Amino acid sequence: MFTNNLNLPIDSDRAMQSDQTLSLAGMTWVDYEKFDSEDYSGYLVSYFNGVISIVSPGRNHENIGQTFIVLINAYCRHYNLIYYPMGSTRLKNPPLAGKEPDVSYAFAIDKTIPDLAIEVVFSSGGIIELEKYRLLGVKEVWFWQNREIKIFQLIGDRYQEVSVSNCLPQLNSKSLAEFVNRGLSETPLSIEADFIAQLPIS
Repeated sequence: MFTNNLNLPIDSDRAMQSDQTLSLAGMTWVDYEKFDSEDYSGYLVSYFNGVISIVSPGRNHENIGQTFIVLINAYCRHYNLIYYPMGSTRLKNPPLAGKEPDVSYAFAIDKTIPDLAIEVVFSSGGIIELEKYRLLGVKEVWFWQNREIKIFQLIGDRYQEVSVSNCLPQLNSKSLAEFVNRGLSETPLSIEADFIAQLPIS
């Protein structure tokens, strides 16, 4: 974490609960490529418009991300949907954009660009992150922020916000948020059981 290298008058335990971000302006794609994912394991590194952004996810960030994984895996098993977890695999469209999602998946067949990417936003993000995903050609992006989920689908060359997922059509943003938010305080076991119980029978 960035605060580990700084003598700041803050509670280090409390800092671990929050995301830490670092933005480097005036950078090039060549600079971005030097941030090897193995050397920066545990960080999420992205590039757009000359800015390299580095995020060190806090514990709450990780809890939300892991809850998404539990629920999506459960959904795919329930409906026998073939899926390929891609995690935070670095996605690239040089020299325009590079991005490491919090969570990502390909469905039906394996792909180099995921069908679904999920962004957990605690400190920064939003429309700029969506522009990165547009340049990368990700068909559907979910944003979790302020305990709400927004679903965006790439239609033509623009994202449109929708209430129901195209990748996982039994899920809508409102009900999904209710289960994901429980990840801040509950074990995934109970969340998954309740989630599966309310899914329609295929």
